[in-house]
Parts: sequence; C-alpha cells; structure tokens
Amino acid sequence: MTDARIDAVINFVREGSRVADIGADHGYLSIELVKSGRAIFVTATEKNLQPLEAARKNISAAGLEKIIDTRHGDGLKILSAGEVDTICIAGMGGALITKILDESPEVVNAARQLILQPMNASEKVRDWLSENDWAVDDEDLAEVAGVIYEIISAVKIPDAVPKKFKRDSSPLLKKFLSQRAEKIQRVLDEMQKSSVARTSEKFSATQQKLAALQNEIAVLNGG
Repeated sequence: MTDARIDAVINFVREGSRVADIGADHGYLSIELVKSGRAIFVTATEKNLQPLEAARKNISAAGLEKIIDTRHGDGLKILSAGEVDTICIAGMGGALITKILDESPEVVNAARQLILQPMNASEKVRDWLSENDWAVDDEDLAEVAGVIYEIISAVKIPDAVPKKFKRDSSPLLKKFLSQRAEKIQRVLDEMQKSSVARTSEKFSATQQKLAALQNEIAVLNGG
C-alpha cells in the first residue's frame, strides 16, 4: 500500500513515537507506522471528508481503530500541545507545509521531531526550519514514477556528533542533483534574455547555486 516515498518517511520515525500524520489521505502511512512498530499511537488528520472516510475504513480493516485516532480538520489545528512527539507532513507543497507549521506553534514546539516531505519548494521548508530553530538531522531521497522526492527530518536538539545523512549515500543522489542543475540552468537561460534580469542579485545568486551543484556532481563523479 505504500511506495518508496512513504517508506522513506517511515524510516525516519523513531520506534515508540506518538505520531501526527497530517493530511493522512487514505491512512496508509498511519497504518504502516503502527504495523512497523515505529509508532505506538497515531493521530491521523484530514481536512477532506472523502479520503478521511477511506482512511477510517482502511484503519478498521487493519484492526487499528484503538491505536490510530482519525480527526477531521485543518492541519495541526485539531491537536493539542504535547499530544504527539513526532509530526509527519508528506505529499504537500513546501509553502503549504510551512503554513501548517506556522498556524500551530504550540503543537510544533512541543514536538521533538518533524518529518517533512515537500512535493516542491524544499528550500522554503529548509528556510523555515532554520528560522524557527529546528536542526536538520537527516535527509533521504526516494523515487516514484521517475520523480525524485526529498525527505527531511528535523529535531530541536540534534545529536552532538554529526552523522552522515542517508541522502549522501543514496544511489539517487547524482540523478537528483543533475535534474536540479538542469532546472536551474533553464531558469538562467530565461533570465539571460533580459538585460535587467542579467544584472540582478537573483541572477548572481542563481549562478552561485548552479556552481555549487556542479561542484557537488563533480565530486560524485570523482572529479
């Protein structure tokens, strides 16, 4: 019922966690979190009734109604501070993820771990984490139907000794970086057409971002 993207999210959840699955859709993440032993309890929230009813049916069929609490509502607004220690938000745009986090600061600040899987605008998510004193403690990549997704784990109190991220040893890393570099190059090509854009700070920053990616790719290639 899950794919590589959801499996990567699950792998970041610490065993014995109390998890909020935000935007639970059909409940597959919630179910697998419990089955895998990663979660001892899950609160699955969904703002749309149709997928929520589907999630309830799937959870009931799995016999997990007493361990997975389904709630109808928007984001984290229907949780109280301290109810969960881990917050998972997967399959949404980066702007929406940060909006959900901003709207419920008490719930977010009471958690020990955020596991976020943005479908786009991952830099916006990273900026939010930095600005709100969350430290990225691990990252991974997952490919589904030819699209590579980023999965980000963040904590309030990072390990004293930095560890190597899963992302760094992922067989998808070179492909992911190459795709990102190509996308940035297309942006630069468009900006080149405008004399105003070519002299802007944004153009210079984008060039620097591309150069950093190209250096990282060169290192992976042994250059």
